[in-house]
Amino acid sequence: MIKPVALAFVLGAAALAVPFFGTEYALSFTIQVLVFTILGYSWNLIGGYAGYTHFGQVCFFGLGGYTGALLVKAGMAWYFAAPLAAVAGIALALPLGAAMLRLKGPYFAIGMFGLTRVLESFVLGFDSITQGGTGLYLVPLSNLRPVYYTLVALTLVMILGTWRLDNSRLGLKLLAIREDEPAADALGVRTTRLKIGTFVVSAIAPAAVGALYAAYLGFIDPPTAFSPVTELTTIAIVLLGGMGTVLGPLVGAVVLSVVNELLWARFPEYYLAIVGTLVLLAVLYMPCGIVNLGMKKGWLPAGRGLFRQLAREDRHAVRAKAAPLVPDDVKRVEA
Repeated sequence: MIKPVALAFVLGAAALAVPFFGTEYALSFTIQVLVFTILGYSWNLIGGYAGYTHFGQVCFFGLGGYTGALLVKAGMAWYFAAPLAAVAGIALALPLGAAMLRLKGPYFAIGMFGLTRVLESFVLGFDSITQGGTGLYLVPLSNLRPVYYTLVALTLVMILGTWRLDNSRLGLKLLAIREDEPAADALGVRTTRLKIGTFVVSAIAPAAVGALYAAYLGFIDPPTAFSPVTELTTIAIVLLGGMGTVLGPLVGAVVLSVVNELLWARFPEYYLAIVGTLVLLAVLYMPCGIVNLGMKKGWLPAGRGLFRQLAREDRHAVRAKAAPLVPDDVKRVEA
């Protein structure tokens, strides 16, 4: 079984070594993997744990990208622009979550997709500020290492935050909403407040990453900021790795990025169709994802420690109640 501490140590050491021992291509590829890993973890909060799947994560990514780009063009450093982009994501997510989370299932998913297209049209229409379809050009960064290490740090925060959520009562409440929201509400879970809070938290990292990605590219335009391919890739990553798991988005991002890059190099004209077919087969034959399969086989440690602890305590309590009570005088006679 792979120990979580050993896995974290290996991944952290490998990530820190890339700028020193890897090529520029390796650095650029790892940045792409980190971006999609963070997007996957953010989507996993509301889609994997709360069960509200949607096609609107790229909405916050694009908002953060344009917010960061406009602030950088105004003379602000990218490391100050990224936190402010996250604040912009919160400002959009609060009213959006209060309104959209009244919808459920496909209505919520399609509604979020429509809002993303509305925001893209808004960016295209205000060309005096956003330069419309031409996009915003930034001064290229002479050193990508600070952006890279920022993405590594944000990835670690997302992994640790998801691990903490997975082993907390808050995570159990989100899972209760996912499995049966009316029942969770009847049991006293404040479902509306919890859903909105999770939705807002899930918007912070994508907005910050959008600003970091714009600084990394030195350019941002509507097709890049609000690309449906980015949204679908994020969802495919979580499905492939395992929804509602700690390591699912990380495993899915690494596997899908490596397969995508290898196929793109060998079959540039057909790689998208091949990747789509492979993801479809993986979802059909591994519906719970790679991580859940690894847990089942014993290759990875089981998650949700608090849930398993409460289950053990409940079993012990049931056994204690079911044990027959033998009077002391009967015990003496039997002895």
